[in-house]
Amino acid sequence: MNENFLDKKLQERKQQDAFRKLTLNENKIDFCSNDYLGIAKNNLLNISHSLYKNGSTGSRLLAGNYALIEEVEKQIANFHNSDAALIFNSGYDANIGLLSSIPQKGDTIIYDSLAHASLRDGIRLSFAQSFSFLHNNVVDLEKKLQHATGNVFVVTETVFSMDGDFCPLTEIVFLCEKYNAHLIVDEAHATGVVGEKGEGLAQLLFLQKKIFARVHTFGKACGCHGAVVLGSHTLIHYLINFSRSFIYTTALPPHAVAAIQKSYELFPAMQLQREHLQKLIQQFQSATINYQKLISPTPIQVVIIEGNEAARSLAKKLQENNFDVRAILYPTVPKGKERLRIVLHAFNTANEVEQLINLLKT
Repeated sequence: MNENFLDKKLQERKQQDAFRKLTLNENKIDFCSNDYLGIAKNNLLNISHSLYKNGSTGSRLLAGNYALIEEVEKQIANFHNSDAALIFNSGYDANIGLLSSIPQKGDTIIYDSLAHASLRDGIRLSFAQSFSFLHNNVVDLEKKLQHATGNVFVVTETVFSMDGDFCPLTEIVFLCEKYNAHLIVDEAHATGVVGEKGEGLAQLLFLQKKIFARVHTFGKACGCHGAVVLGSHTLIHYLINFSRSFIYTTALPPHAVAAIQKSYELFPAMQLQREHLQKLIQQFQSATINYQKLISPTPIQVVIIEGNEAARSLAKKLQENNFDVRAILYPTVPKGKERLRIVLHAFNTANEVEQLINLLKT
């Protein structure tokens, strides 16, 4: 079988020093995962396989709907102060399903230039025209809104996965109201971390009722798997009827949904872990190192190391000192903005962070 066409693209990747491969963490100190609260590391969910099925047996519209999943959707909607909720198999599925099905031909999508790949892929699958606005730049967003046609959708994240910064949500909500646009926000990296109970940025700022759709994912601070779209009953009915990534996939099994339910019982009460995280964030942000460090009020801390080779080399140095820190390379991030993505966790200690900082000083 001739696979030269695959090998050609792989060789191009290698020539760019951007070839990806899977690696194991080998029990290093975790400064890499999105397990912000340590729910996965500490096995806090520990759902009994004897109590819940491992298979849902079909899509939600056929054999895969069951009482527990509807119950958990209602619980999550209540926690996030939303009219309704719909569980998807992953954050990627949720963003693809939301953005590919709702905007139509003649509509306009305006998205933050640093929006996650899943949001961008959903936008690409839509029939609407789309434009990016400069990252977190509300002046540029307003310029784009002034020329938008049809139903208008603004898409952003509340915490950006590769920069760790907040979006200016209050200002974006104001502009969406001014121009009658529908706001879609991805709260993936805010869930469990931002707010007194980990409810996310929208609720922290009391803006949840002004947002058309919110996406919360469970694979990060929640320590399990899946995602949920929050919005009106009309929105949820629409997704059940038109969202292909919901309709044409086997539903999450009861075992997975029981884990989501338990996580939502646990993480709202983990204030001590969130307080400890904030102390570690302040410790890292106030440190002086030999590299450019982005301003971030979240567990995602970013050190810019220009060039794939240089970023990979520094990550290797840290890994050799037993710290699991990964380099984020072009083309995942723009050329010249290659970086170390250092993730702080509730289970990391101040001493571990200090050791990491010292390595970044040499």
